[in-house]
Amino acid sequence: MKQGDVMLQRWRITMAGRHLPRGAHVLDIGCSDGLLFSVLQDRIASGIGVDSDSVPEDYGDFRFIRGRAPDDLPSGETFDAITMLAVLEHIPAETQRKLAADCWTLLNNNGRVICTVPSPRVDSLIQLGKQLRVLDGMQEHEHYGFRPSQTVSLFVDRGFTLRHARRFQLGLNNLFVFVKP
Repeated sequence: MKQGDVMLQRWRITMAGRHLPRGAHVLDIGCSDGLLFSVLQDRIASGIGVDSDSVPEDYGDFRFIRGRAPDDLPSGETFDAITMLAVLEHIPAETQRKLAADCWTLLNNNGRVICTVPSPRVDSLIQLGKQLRVLDGMQEHEHYGFRPSQTVSLFVDRGFTLRHARRFQLGLNNLFVFVKP
């Protein structure tokens, strides 16, 4: 990844980290290089990162699985929080609803889903960043036209309560925090 990609990734992690309970057991869906656990290891007690692409080696109380959630996760394991940072827009619509329902099953009571969703306007900026060689972009060809406004109903319709929503990164990204009551 180029420095621009890492900067944007760290910004998303910082925003999400503010909403992670201290000592949480976290599932990071779309973990990429595992940076979330590295950056927030003083806040997170343990976690599993899952990604369909390559993943880093396990370390400490952090395990990494190449695969998909929930199919490739250890059976019966539950979490205090699930993070999906810049992930939903890469998932086809028919699979998003199932993933939101799976989050309900994977979370402990009072658990949180923390996700970031970029504005569709980001796609043209990624192309510009790639031309300027400051961004690699991450599978932007997989963007399925998901709009941030779809996020709330995706989770609320499955029983979650919206706790927090805000724009960041100059209004080009959106943070959502949902709680399982």
